[in-house]
Parts: sequence; structure tokens; C-alpha cells
Amino acid sequence: MAQIVGASSAAGAGLGLMFFLFFFGMIFVTIAAQWKVFTKAGQPGWACLIPILNLLVILKIVKRPMWWILLYLIPLVNFVILIIIIVDLAKAFGKGVGFAIGLIILGPLFYLILAFGSATYQLEPEPIF
Repeated sequence: MAQIVGASSAAGAGLGLMFFLFFFGMIFVTIAAQWKVFTKAGQPGWACLIPILNLLVILKIVKRPMWWILLYLIPLVNFVILIIIIVDLAKAFGKGVGFAIGLIILGPLFYLILAFGSATYQLEPEPIF
């Protein structure tokens, strides 16, 4: 009986390790993709690592006013604003609404396509400061 319990503990530890590696792998891939999107848009890539600054840079990339950051603080409104910004981000790189829907539904995958694909930034880049 003790051997069965020990075997299930080892299996649980193995699954935990796999989840841990997958989770941190996804974080690394997401940071790399966002860094590349920022640099494609003429912004510093390191800005994706700083929590509030990355939202301000995305607002700058999609040419929305900086006060929209306050709209992220309003429940339910923040979801609408997020969708608008994602659609604007797709358009800023020459993609359509279908690609924006892909960014909403399968964000990490489509963000990788946006970052490392042939999409180029279509708007005039602005300095961050």
C-alpha cells in the first residue's frame, strides 16, 4: 500500500514540474514576443517588463491618449477598452479585424505571429518620453 502512495506522489511531483516548466516557458515566450512588438513599433523593448509602463507604451503604439490608462481601472469598461486596443494594435501592424479576434482568443500565439512574422508597423513611431 505504501508503494502505491509513493508512486502517486512521484507522478504528482512530475506533473508539478511539467506545469512549472510550461508556465515559465510561456512567460518567457510572451515577454520575447512583446519585446519584439515594442521594438518593431520604434519603442524600447525593455518597457514591456515594467507593469504600468507597458500599458502606456501600447497606448502610444496604437495612438490612443494616455488618460485611457484610467479606463483600465473601471470594471467591465476595461474589457471593452482592452478589445479596442487589441483591434488598434492589429491595425497598427497592417492586420485586420480577423487577426485582432485571433489576438483576443489565442493571444500568445497571435502575438508571436505579430512579433516574429512579416508584419511591419504602419503608423509613425513616437518617442517614449
